[in-house]
Amino acid sequence: MQSKLSIREKVGFSLGDSAANFIFQTIMLLQLSFYTDSFGITAGMAAVLFLVARLYAAVLDPVVGAIADRTNTRWGKFRPWILWTAIPFGIIGFLAFTTPHFEMTGKIIYAYITYILLMTVYSANNIPYSALSGVITGDQAQRTSLFSYRFIFVCLATIAIQGFALPMVHHFGQGDSAKGYQITMGIFCVLAVIFFFITFSTTKERIKPNPEQKQSLKQDISDLLLNKPWVIMFLVFVMMFVFLAIRNGILLYYFKYYLDKENMTSFMEGMDKGLFGLLSKLGMTGPNADIPGAAFSITNIFGQLASIIGIIVSNSIARRFGKRDVFITGLILSAIFASFFIFISPGAIILTLILQILYNFAWGITMPLPWAMMADVADYSDWKNNRRATAIVFAGIVIGLKIGLAVGGALGGLLLSWYGYIPNVPQSQHAITGIRLSTSIYPSIAIIVVIIFLFFYKINKSMELKMQNELAERRKVL
Repeated sequence: MQSKLSIREKVGFSLGDSAANFIFQTIMLLQLSFYTDSFGITAGMAAVLFLVARLYAAVLDPVVGAIADRTNTRWGKFRPWILWTAIPFGIIGFLAFTTPHFEMTGKIIYAYITYILLMTVYSANNIPYSALSGVITGDQAQRTSLFSYRFIFVCLATIAIQGFALPMVHHFGQGDSAKGYQITMGIFCVLAVIFFFITFSTTKERIKPNPEQKQSLKQDISDLLLNKPWVIMFLVFVMMFVFLAIRNGILLYYFKYYLDKENMTSFMEGMDKGLFGLLSKLGMTGPNADIPGAAFSITNIFGQLASIIGIIVSNSIARRFGKRDVFITGLILSAIFASFFIFISPGAIILTLILQILYNFAWGITMPLPWAMMADVADYSDWKNNRRATAIVFAGIVIGLKIGLAVGGALGGLLLSWYGYIPNVPQSQHAITGIRLSTSIYPSIAIIVVIIFLFFYKINKSMELKMQNELAERRKVL
């Protein structure tokens, strides 16, 4: 019988993803805008940078996974990587959002060096962290609960970035957004380092590979490529993160250039009254406020609160109906609500808020499930082949994530460039059309592809329980 995980361990583990998401959410949501509107390079240059650096990270991930699987310390295989990379993660994250006083060529070189270093340390930290979730427990109910905690903390980190990063940039920058980004990300990077230390000190690795298992990278890769659920989840992660990279990367432009500023001002003043003047004290209303940024932040705060509710709901219904079927349902709803953004008029700020809440609730239902399914895929490989290589399984699927980010990030930048986006000026109608389509219809096509893939994924609720029980029996005799 698997022992129940303590709340302390669940929270400690989850803080590691909060730390990673201080960077990840900024990359997803704000980095394109940072590069074009603050750092000073074009959308096309940023698109190429995203493609190169993220594809590099996708190649690096299996190398990190293979090394992590072969790491043996008194702390385990995966926990020490979280410790070793904590401080470099914070330093490089800070440097990646620092704007040097260089000419254009120097800026481009600096951007490539810092962003590639950021992708390197992110892989060295996040692949072992993801694999850790597969060895903390083998109990399906505890695993689902662990991932629910994890993604509640992801949402809290997302609220911090989506809700407060832009007001912090505005406050610390005082008209200099480059300086504002540097100070803001410095604060979040310090918090990330602290959280990684907590994750390392509060977690425990319980599932070990068979001590007689021979290490063979060739066999590990062969097992992956013959593992049909792994292949499907790889493709799922590619298309999921194409969706997220396009939609989230363009969403700030939607507020900044499409939605009506006067209506957003009225919306923020109404919110400020409802919150007893809190927003004005935070500098989110008033004559000097960044109104589009503030409206974007408030909308995302409510959206992430809805995501937390979705995550809580996800845990209970996934235990009843199985991860795959609940995942498909959440994706269908997410695609519908995201697509409806094409129908929003510039003055419909309340409708924007409502749709973002509905979208985030549906997306919240999906959030823990693909990651818990990754752990199931690792179990499936162990169950079928009697060989466990947790980190390489996770690394292989996270390659899909990185490819999705690379392609989606590049597509977001290229779409802006193709539709004629020019930074920090009123946009042409053609550019506005591109921004609207890129927050609604274009990314939703990727979700439709994900749903099709998932109908071929065969690890349902009954197979989950069968694998859990048979693997538990095997481990008793090791």
